[in-house]
Amino acid sequence: MTQSILVSDNDFPDLSVERELVSDVDVEIIEAQAHDEREVVEAVSDAEPDAILGQYAPITREAMEAVPDLRAIGRYGIGVDTIDIEAATEHGVVAINVPDYCVDEVPTHAMALILSVERRTAFYTDEIASGNWDFKSGQPIYRLRGRTLGLAGFGKLPRHLVEKATAFGLDPIAYDPYVDATDMAEYGVEKVSFQELLEQSDVISVHTPLTDETRNLFGADAFTTMDNDATIINTSRGPVIDVTALYDAIVDGELRGAGLDVMPEEPPTEEHPLFSLDETVMTPHVAWHSEESFVQLRRTICEDLLRVLRDDSPENPVNDVTVWFFRRLDWIFALRGVTQHPWRVRSHTDNRGLRAVTAVRERR
Repeated sequence: MTQSILVSDNDFPDLSVERELVSDVDVEIIEAQAHDEREVVEAVSDAEPDAILGQYAPITREAMEAVPDLRAIGRYGIGVDTIDIEAATEHGVVAINVPDYCVDEVPTHAMALILSVERRTAFYTDEIASGNWDFKSGQPIYRLRGRTLGLAGFGKLPRHLVEKATAFGLDPIAYDPYVDATDMAEYGVEKVSFQELLEQSDVISVHTPLTDETRNLFGADAFTTMDNDATIINTSRGPVIDVTALYDAIVDGELRGAGLDVMPEEPPTEEHPLFSLDETVMTPHVAWHSEESFVQLRRTICEDLLRVLRDDSPENPVNDVTVWFFRRLDWIFALRGVTQHPWRVRSHTDNRGLRAVTAVRERR
């Protein structure tokens, strides 16, 4: 029986990478271009796939309920804020991401934004194009060496950024409530509180996932606390920064500039006020991209979905993959008419406030 993977949305030239991977197995790639919750539900209901693979479109509880036999959901990327992880876990659906495909690209892009904002390269390009050849137009410009780089989040990507930034003489500190000071010290990084991050940083580079606690983490209060000559860089998730407050802070002289690869709404409208500021540098959510990472991303996630479809464990599950296994165990027992067996699924809340589910064997 042919199985299927529904690609709910993508902005790739084609799906040749994915189709090549399934060419030797009995799996069909179905392409849709669903851009909101309703369109995703309609596409899922029509295709009834065994797995969903999405890029930007939201994969919600309703989408999962539309396909009772859904086995896996994959995300083209690291962040999984587009997937309802709690609903996936409850439905016994394994959620999968690609955590390490752009560990060089994103830190490199963050460093490029730091350099562009600090050295005013984009601004000078516009000035020269308008006929103004004058180094004084971009002042003040500060020496990087000896300035403090504050990292909001200390996962894989900012750890790679540390290596690049220290080569330019930046002194790194980091805020991450889920990483120990000893772990940071191994990278030559001092662990600080969020308040200390704001007060001490000359440049802040944002590397947090999007959660309820990080949404608008950088808003009016944060910008007021930061030094007036500080700058901020975001290559993580757009809604982590309140861009209205960011605009006001730059206009009011509370911040010197910003480099943004992500926005709360993508793409932003042409009339977005940040475009009017000489102090901002913006790129179109491209920090992840290189020719190599582009292929690696697509191959890795598709190969992991195929592992699930052939009843193997995925390499990069986001939720507890044992749930998927034991849900299937339930189905096997049910098919055999067995309603009582020793395995049960239990849920709890982990230290980040996220619901986690595990399977346990009950004593009889």
